[in-house]
Amino acid sequence: MSMLERLLRPKSIALIGGIWARNVYDQLIKSKYRGDIWPVHPKEKILGTHQCFRNIKSLPASPDASFVAINRFETTRIIRELSKIDSGGAICFASGYSESVGEETDAKSKLLESELLKASGNMPILGPNCYGLLNYLGNVTLWPDQHGGLQQESGVAIIAQSSNIAINITMQRRSLPVAYMITVGNQIKSGVSDIIDFILDDPRITAIGLYLEGFDDISYFQSVALKAVIAQKPIVAIKIGKTLKSIASTFSHTASITGNSAASSALFRRAGILEVSNLSEFLE
Repeated sequence: MSMLERLLRPKSIALIGGIWARNVYDQLIKSKYRGDIWPVHPKEKILGTHQCFRNIKSLPASPDASFVAINRFETTRIIRELSKIDSGGAICFASGYSESVGEETDAKSKLLESELLKASGNMPILGPNCYGLLNYLGNVTLWPDQHGGLQQESGVAIIAQSSNIAINITMQRRSLPVAYMITVGNQIKSGVSDIIDFILDDPRITAIGLYLEGFDDISYFQSVALKAVIAQKPIVAIKIGKTLKSIASTFSHTASITGNSAASSALFRRAGILEVSNLSEFLE
């Protein structure tokens, strides 16, 4: 089992942090997640019906997935510890990285992100600055908020850079079977292309939807798009950040390099991706 598979289809989950980790716990219980849940907190003894562990070293085994819901400075330390015990992957909930350029010194924001990337080692991470993932095929709700999806046998996978948009999409009532909802935030490690590449091999996935603010590796993106064409699994994309105002807003949200409208549209056409202009079209 690959690390990315462990992250997206975990049999054990570590929840690190306070209120946001508790919110994830509530969603896991509500969705009747069947795997192991290991809350990690230095002071609390019990979370719901589960024993809390004082630190990463006290965990009974290496978790497949971890939801890290602590401040950005402590996040780096925890990610390093998870990587050292060969954890499957982690979701970095904290914000205040390169998307904060303009709010504080560029050097400080970029350094934090660089340190986080280095600390992750070979371990995949989603984020930072993201809400996590919903795997409705396996009742995996690594998500610190309400959502509107239901368990599915098959369906579409949606990858979004905006957690707010992702929440709203899960609330849709158009009979669209959402199998995965995955947010990637700043995508400093595991990006859109990595996730497309992995989920295309799942026969239960019928199509892929992308809500993009910016691209990761253009060459890699084109290659996985070709893989989708060969697999006859269509990709539909909506790309924001096409006006000067929205480009500035997008950069402050996820630090994405958005590019111009003509370039992104040309890339979609070349890659065989259907581009739409609004969420209604996207869902239809």
